[in-house]
Amino acid sequence: MEDRQERVDDQTAESQEDGKARQGDSLSKESSKKKRKNVVDDLKKNLDEQKQLAQNNYEKFLRAYAELENYKKRTEKERAENLKYANEELLRDLLPFIDNLHRAIEHASSEGNDSPEALAEGVRLTLTELIRILEKYGVESIESVGKPFDPNLHEAMLQVETKDHEPLTIVEEFQKGYRIKDRLLRPARVSVAKRPDVDEERTEAQEA
Repeated sequence: MEDRQERVDDQTAESQEDGKARQGDSLSKESSKKKRKNVVDDLKKNLDEQKQLAQNNYEKFLRAYAELENYKKRTEKERAENLKYANEELLRDLLPFIDNLHRAIEHASSEGNDSPEALAEGVRLTLTELIRILEKYGVESIESVGKPFDPNLHEAMLQVETKDHEPLTIVEEFQKGYRIKDRLLRPARVSVAKRPDVDEERTEAQEA
């Protein structure tokens, strides 16, 4: 009788322990499930935040791109305007010379005017004023006669045999050259000295 009671007690104890174990497993599973849910919720929240951040950055990019395009268009327009009217001030300064030349022509054509000296003086004054205006804008003539020939500034039209000038010295200027600051506008057209041939020098010496 006592043995049976002990077996019942043991079975009861085992049943209680199994119940506790199952209860523990259930709690453990519930806890793991809750943790996984929290992790998933955190990931979803973080993903939503990153999506919102990406959207904000994309909108900022679109605004910046639009501003850059507007700036480029505005700059191109200003550049085109500047190029279109770049010589406006210079041309305005040149207009008085046209007026002076018109007056000189009218004066030379008027009745009773037979003084070419007066016309020449008027042209000289106009030319002097024109050169002054060009110098105002950085344009200057290139000195040539008596200077060494410089292929960067001069264009040799012919060579002149002479003993009066050193070889490669400019003897005569056919057309003035000009430069603006350090840039060449037009080379001066010149003749350049060269040493006479030996045979010619001997002939001249014999004739002398």
